[in-house]
Amino acid sequence: MKAYFITGLGADKRAFYKIKLPPGYEPVYLDWIKPLPDESFPGYAKRFSALINSNEDFVLIGLSFGGMLASELAKLNPPKKLIIISSLSSYRELPWYFKLAGKLRVHKIFTPSIYKQATLLNRFLGAGDKEMKTIVYNYVKNADPEYIRWALNVIVHWLHHERLPDLIHIHGSKDHLLPCRYVKADYVIQKGGHLMVMNKAPEVNKILKQILGAG
Repeated sequence: MKAYFITGLGADKRAFYKIKLPPGYEPVYLDWIKPLPDESFPGYAKRFSALINSNEDFVLIGLSFGGMLASELAKLNPPKKLIIISSLSSYRELPWYFKLAGKLRVHKIFTPSIYKQATLLNRFLGAGDKEMKTIVYNYVKNADPEYIRWALNVIVHWLHHERLPDLIHIHGSKDHLLPCRYVKADYVIQKGGHLMVMNKAPEVNKILKQILGAG
């Protein structure tokens, strides 16, 4: 069975390089497509869904912003399993300060150049060793400014207020970007940061094995 992986804001498949699926699953790493001007998140998800073969059973695994997209995709074509990591199951779980930023339109002045401060991101994402910091640096260096603006607007105005019934949420207790206290995670990895898929990969893999079993 194919397991489609969707990365976070500005990231690529390298975020999942330490993730191992149990036997019976084929990992497929989906790249973000360029959003159209003023495109809605549901509209974007509909175009993105063309990357998924919905004629066969599949699994969706979304990291961070990719978890939000996974929920939108699941509303179009329900997967056998929907798993989000270091993400939000609904707008209700977005921290209050992000919601306030959306109402005050602060995200409009949060320029891509600010987002591209790798040192700042390393702190919030919990990037620890040299290898992870290099990956984060490459993320932000190559991120598309227009995509970042669009994504930030989507995040603070996400029109998804109820958690999907079969969603499974994995989160880290030390996630500084999306603090664990604001979400209702099914599995909490102790001392896991926002990028725990890299520095807490053994724990994440163990949970995925429990959830997926043999495909």
